[in-house]
Amino acid sequence: MRSAFARAWASCALLFLSVVCSAESANPEGELTLARAIDAALRSNPDLLASAYELSAAQARIVQAELRPNPELGVELENFAGTGAARGVDSLETTLSLSQVVELGGKRGLRRAAAEADLDFTGIEQRARELDVLSEVTGRFIDVVAAQERVRFAIQAAALSQKTLDAIGARVEAGRSPEAERSRARIALTRALIEQRQAESELRAARYALSAAWGSPEPAFTTARAELFDLRAVESFQALMDRLEQSPDFTRFASEARLREAELRLARVQARPNLTFSVGVRRFEETHDAALVAGFSMPLPVYDRNQGSIREAQVRLTQTDALRNAARIKARASLLALYQEMNTDRARVDTLRNEALPQAQLALEQTRSGYDRGRFSFLELITVQEELLGLQAAAIDAAAAYHRVLAEIERLTGAALTRPISP
Repeated sequence: MRSAFARAWASCALLFLSVVCSAESANPEGELTLARAIDAALRSNPDLLASAYELSAAQARIVQAELRPNPELGVELENFAGTGAARGVDSLETTLSLSQVVELGGKRGLRRAAAEADLDFTGIEQRARELDVLSEVTGRFIDVVAAQERVRFAIQAAALSQKTLDAIGARVEAGRSPEAERSRARIALTRALIEQRQAESELRAARYALSAAWGSPEPAFTTARAELFDLRAVESFQALMDRLEQSPDFTRFASEARLREAELRLARVQARPNLTFSVGVRRFEETHDAALVAGFSMPLPVYDRNQGSIREAQVRLTQTDALRNAARIKARASLLALYQEMNTDRARVDTLRNEALPQAQLALEQTRSGYDRGRFSFLELITVQEELLGLQAAAIDAAAAYHRVLAEIERLTGAALTRPISP
């Protein structure tokens, strides 16, 4: 029992230190990497700090489970306030007794085993919550990186619109283009500036969402450093399938099965009645004599043999296997869908960056050169320019989607496959 108390106090001390350290930990400043964001979230995430108390509670349940039943002190008064010879307290008999319940069948050991299995289950659930936080932080980090790319892209788009407006203005002043084309170019520039402000607003929102992952109301980092278009290869699909069984989402079922088995053993042994021994002293007021009394009692398991609790424990154990099978089927289907989606996003990025964007850039240069020579209209120039901008935006979206899906696969398998988002 002393070791259980020591573990409980150690757990409480670690929890207290984690809360203190998280309170004192600085909000990440300067250039932020994914590793720094994850470290800050693991130390200071409000949900993790709150759920950590479950471990201390489970430790306390172990301490309680191995305690013996308390002895009972009893006082019994007989033969007083009656009639005749029993009138008043002349014939009073006072018995002072001490009784103790003796548990049979190793109930205390089984209670402790069930509490320890519950602690293991709680620890695995805490690990699963940590993976949820890591996946969430990774997703928010990707959102910040993608938002930064969109802001950079929006600034370039506004600069390109300004360049187009200047070129058309010169043509209008020279009498080579109508005034309507300059008006259209101004509208395009206005739209580009609006999109730039929208991108900057989305970046601010993404930064605040990321800093909230470590409990900070204000982001202190300046920029998120990552290579959004660094799409490294991951393991094969079969290797990912093999990882599923080792993830906390599945090991928790094995731990839960051990917990249910321990509860079933405890429920069965609870059907065995305990013995209660008592010993005491009886005083006779009439003769001023005293005598020892002793006895024992045991409930007769005629009606209540703990049948309902045993049946419930058996059902819970069977349910755990059914839940594990259902979770395995869903996880494999989800992994297949995510793996295919990841490959699709990767192919989109490769096609956009290696084929579509170079061709669109070349088409813009050729159209701009032809427009200056009067071979193309302003509408054709704007159309080609918008096609280039649309392809650039699509490439950013596809790369961000790739990293988000990869983060979901890592969460599902419970292991980091690669960290392409963090250089």
